[in-house]
Formats: sequence, C-alpha cells, structure tokens
Amino acid sequence: MTILDGVALTLFFICWLGYGPLLAVLAKRSGSINDDMLVVRRVWMTAMAHREIRLVDSQLMGHTINSGGFFASTNMLLIAAVASILFGGEQAIRGIADVGAETVSMKLLEAKLALVLVCLARGLLDFIWSIRQMNYALALIGAAPELHVEADRVALGEAAAGLLNPALSAFSQGVRGYYFALAAGAWLFGPLWLAGGVIAAFCLLVWRQAASPAARAVRSARRLLEPHLPGR
Repeated sequence: MTILDGVALTLFFICWLGYGPLLAVLAKRSGSINDDMLVVRRVWMTAMAHREIRLVDSQLMGHTINSGGFFASTNMLLIAAVASILFGGEQAIRGIADVGAETVSMKLLEAKLALVLVCLARGLLDFIWSIRQMNYALALIGAAPELHVEADRVALGEAAAGLLNPALSAFSQGVRGYYFALAAGAWLFGPLWLAGGVIAAFCLLVWRQAASPAARAVRSARRLLEPHLPGR
C-alpha cells in the first residue's frame, strides 16, 4: 500500500464515520431531512392513535416494510457477488483487471474488495434491524385498542413513534451504505479515485439532507406539523 492509498483510505474513514456527527450538527443549525422526518413521523403516529380505523396506516407501513425488504435483498445479492470474487481464488480476483482496475499486489486487491464488502455488510445489518423494528411498529398499530382518554392516545402515539423513527433511521443508514460502498469500489481504479469517490458521495449526501428541494419541502412540512405535536 502506497502513502497515497493510506491517505485516501484515511479520508474514506473520516467521511464514513464523520457523516453521522456532521448530520447531527446540521440538524441543530439548519435542519436535515432525517431530523425533520422525526417530527413528521411523530405527528403521523399521533394522528394514527386518534383514528378509529387504521387501515391507511397499516398499508403505509406495509409499503415501507416492502421497500426495506427490497433493499435488503439487493444488498445480499451484491454481497454475494463481491464475496464470490474475494473468495473465488486468485484467478477470480485477477479478472478484475479486465475492467480496467489498477494493477496492484494480490493482498491490496483483496483489501479493496474487503472494504466494499464491509460497507455492504454494515448496510445489510442496518436493513435487517430496520425491518424488524418496522414489524414491531406494525404490530403495535394492529394491537392498538380504541382509546377514549387523550393521555392514553398521546402515549400510544409516542410509543409507536419511538419504534418507527429508529426503524427508518436504520433504513437511512443502510441506504447510506450503498454510497460508501460505491466510493470504496472506486479504490479498485486507484487511490485518487477512492478520494474523489468518497468526497463526491459525502457531499452528495450532505446536499440531499440539507439543501435539496426535498429537504426544503420536508422542512416546510415540519413547520406546519410541529405545532400539532402534544405539548406544543
């Protein structure tokens, strides 16, 4: 591994591990989609607790679980593809050179593939945990009785939001893994590709969270919905 590889790899881990803390800072200063959606989902679950018929809520949850299952299945296919190359012997790994990968030692090539595999595996674990929590939230919605005391309705909504928000936060982390896996894959073509890839992925993620049209729309929705939260 060259010095340039080491610098690019260090930059990769700084961006990968530092994205979460940076997002928390952005949420406090100007807001982010993830932070604003916490409020939106709390309002949703509060409204669910006040509804007599919760068919729409169950359908929306079912759609969300299906989305999580799709991403998890795709993630497993990608893991299988990368693992088949990584553990397929020297001939399989050397075949990567046919697509224009940088000519490096066998050990370094294995390290590059392992980095992609780690990113995908981390994402898969996030998707699995997300789906489990969404199933818990769906069970809570299905088991919710018809409540007539306002305090009980509020408590039920907060409990449901306490399951749904971490579930979809884990889902977002799983999707984020795709971005960094793609950046890690760029390392196959050289350290400059890795550095450029991770900077591009990092900037794209930050822009989408804080400055994209979707972020502005969700922020506007939060301002409208937040006064409807209990205690506001």
